[in-house]
Amino acid sequence: MTDTNEKTYSETEIADKLKAELPHWYFENGWIRRKYKTSGWKSTLMVINTVGHLAEAAWHHPDISASYAFVVVKLTTHSAKGVTDKDFELAKKIEQIVQWQPADQDGSSFEGTPSDPRFKYIKYD
Repeated sequence: MTDTNEKTYSETEIADKLKAELPHWYFENGWIRRKYKTSGWKSTLMVINTVGHLAEAAWHHPDISASYAFVVVKLTTHSAKGVTDKDFELAKKIEQIVQWQPADQDGSSFEGTPSDPRFKYIKYD
């Protein structure tokens, strides 16, 4: 299941890809990273579980750090010893799902979570 001949990106290539495709992610110490701000512990756990499900389905395993109101996701391809297309692809999927706001979609019958602090889920970008 692991391809050790995967292309790894240089720091310049990573910066360019992040700027163009994942503007809320950044590169640091060999990882692409993203900090998601949540409204509290329950929301933090929902983000962690979402990332966990997507990563397991992709058979790609991020590092996750969490506190009461945030989650930090870090991606690198250990087998390739660097950032590969797998990392960018998983980051895009995580971004798509965690940042999804159904109320913003034309024709959606879903209203999304209310702005009321009792129900707020995540602090969207």
